[in-house]
Amino acid sequence: MYISNYRRRFEAVFLVFFIFLLFCIARLFFVQFFRSNYLSDIARKQHNLFVELEPRRGAIYDINSKPQAFNMPVDSVYASPNEIKDKDKEAIIRQLGPLLKLSDTYLRDRLSRKKSFIWIARKVNPEQSAAIKRLKIKGLGFLKESKRSYPNSYLASQVIGFAGLDNVGLEGLELYYDKYLKGQAGWAMFLRDARQKRLDIWERMVLPKDGYEVVLTIDEVIQYIAERELDKAFKTYHAKGASIIVMDPHTGAILAMANRPTYDLNDSNQASKDTVRNRAVCDLFEPGSVFKIVTASAAIEEKRVSEQDKFFCENGSYRVATHTLHDHRPHGWLTFREVIEQSSNIGTTKVAQLLGPDTVYRYIRLFGFGEKLGIDLRGEIPGMISQPRRWSKISIAAIPIGQEVGVTALQLASAISVIANGGQLMKPYVVHEIRDRQGENIKQFSPAMIRKVISSDTANRIKTILAGVVEEGTGKLAKVPGFTSAGKTGTAQKLEPNGTYSHSKFVASFIGFAPVEDPLVTIVVIVDDPHPYYFGGVVAAPVFRNVASDTIRYLKANRPAQEVVALNAN
Repeated sequence: MYISNYRRRFEAVFLVFFIFLLFCIARLFFVQFFRSNYLSDIARKQHNLFVELEPRRGAIYDINSKPQAFNMPVDSVYASPNEIKDKDKEAIIRQLGPLLKLSDTYLRDRLSRKKSFIWIARKVNPEQSAAIKRLKIKGLGFLKESKRSYPNSYLASQVIGFAGLDNVGLEGLELYYDKYLKGQAGWAMFLRDARQKRLDIWERMVLPKDGYEVVLTIDEVIQYIAERELDKAFKTYHAKGASIIVMDPHTGAILAMANRPTYDLNDSNQASKDTVRNRAVCDLFEPGSVFKIVTASAAIEEKRVSEQDKFFCENGSYRVATHTLHDHRPHGWLTFREVIEQSSNIGTTKVAQLLGPDTVYRYIRLFGFGEKLGIDLRGEIPGMISQPRRWSKISIAAIPIGQEVGVTALQLASAISVIANGGQLMKPYVVHEIRDRQGENIKQFSPAMIRKVISSDTANRIKTILAGVVEEGTGKLAKVPGFTSAGKTGTAQKLEPNGTYSHSKFVASFIGFAPVEDPLVTIVVIVDDPHPYYFGGVVAAPVFRNVASDTIRYLKANRPAQEVVALNAN
């Protein structure tokens, strides 16, 4: 009996162990054939570390290969909270907070996490990095990353734009050409030990591909000259805003473009939307008398008037439909040339009436107003011009003198270039070429004509009239010492919120080119709401004079005569 019970117990125990063995074998088969990939992935993640290798963002250069934006190596600080004793964390927080300008709450949250790696601060400056290294804090480490640097800070800030913390373009050319600048990321698979520390042993690696370099048409020296003079006017006349464009009239290449207010590219986090936007391409305003170049060109091209034809300017008061038009000072009889020189609203209106709404509108569009010109910058707007069927009875007296029409500074620069270059509307552009780090050309940008606007004969005759504006008319303060110059002044009333024209807020402007015989540059100066003086001939014309004077001397001193001729020919 005893032996029989013992035998049954033995068999029961054996059966239990046998069933357990079968279960284990079944489990092993299940793991091997159904869960092996999953568990292998977990093991790989524990012993392997995937690291993305950041490419070097391409540099941005001016036309003379002077750097405007490039990446430099900097330290990023990380922590391994699992390696830091709880009793030491508060002391570390007190040490790091003042150095990195981070709150105790933020640091406490970071260090309290149960992780082997967490960012504390990325891309710190060299002084901060050196100070932290001197503390020799266990559980803190440093990784090399690259940070975008702008050596000229404020220069051409709205044109160049900026890249973010992860080297992704956010504004300006940094955004527009981001796909060329950013490059392609690589990766590497490193081994880790049991404590999750990275070993300098990699299993597989794909090297990153660095971004291409972008070469601008902008000249750093000319850009500095333009910004210096614009800044003087902006501050002297307590303006709300200001813009300047310096363009090669023969190619459409932008030599300088600046706005006020501006911001420091190295401190873009502090910039407001008002300072970041490129006013020269995205701000709409009524141009005022600078717009008279369109009516003048149309009248000559259509052979409706000659320079010596006379117009009675009604002694300063002329009624059109329900509106009474005034000149800034009364005039009697003026020749067509004097109408433009003296900027007579009444004389210009009478010329426009000879042409008719359809012809005036056609030339407005030919000169590039009411459309995007295709510059390689984000934010360009087409402006605003109504079709003749939408004109009111007084539009023929408003639009030809720069009212009831919205334009940009860029459109004005292209329009005055039509007269300077002999009648061609050129596509404006700010990038000369894209190349790799070895200097091999990837993409070249060449001058492109949009269309022929007026004949070379008409352009030359308008040149002479605009030279008279500077010599005898409203633009005397635009005379460039040692060189001839031509241009047109503008003083436009701004609209009040109720839709009426203001008598205290104006846009002062001057558009022109120099030298008259063979123009090297066209320049547009726009000053928004200057005080106490607001006339374009007083506020904007001197900016043109100073920029043109220094720029022409610089170009003549730094470019051989044959190079200038070749550049203009292209």
